[in-house]
Formats: sequence, C-alpha cells, structure tokens
Amino acid sequence: MSDVKDTLDQREKQHGDYLKVATVAQSIKDALDWQQGKLSPVQRESLDMIVTKMARIVCGDPNIIDHWLDIEGYARLVRNILEEQK
Repeated sequence: MSDVKDTLDQREKQHGDYLKVATVAQSIKDALDWQQGKLSPVQRESLDMIVTKMARIVCGDPNIIDHWLDIEGYARLVRNILEEQK
C-alpha cells in the first residue's frame, strides 16, 4: 500500500491535485461537442487524452517535458492514421 501512496504523492507533485485536474479536464471536455459525429474514435480519444494532459499542465508542473511530448504524440497518432487512409 505504501508503494501506491508514494506513487500518488509523486504524481501529485507533477500533475497537481487530482480533484483540480479532473475538474479542469471535465470542464474542457464538456465544452467540446462530441455528439456531432464528425470525429472518429481515434480523433475523439486523442482529443480526450490531450485535454487530460492540458489539465495536468495547468494544475501541475508545466515544465515537465513529457506532458508536451504526450500531446504531440497523440496528435501525431491521428495524423499518421489520416495519412494512411489517403
């Protein structure tokens, strides 16, 4: 149990308070109109993950390079699939 607490404590330092992160992320997600049917599951999931990363940046340490790399990665995954489909 101590290992989980240590991990959560470390993540809170990096990502910020989970309640705040969840609140920010869900507010942004609520603002997005997922019901339009224009987005593929891959696009929706990537945007969902990008929003979570954005919330972690805003609520936690914005200087963690992995946050920014993750955002770039999720966007690249969509781009790769779109290019393959052409």
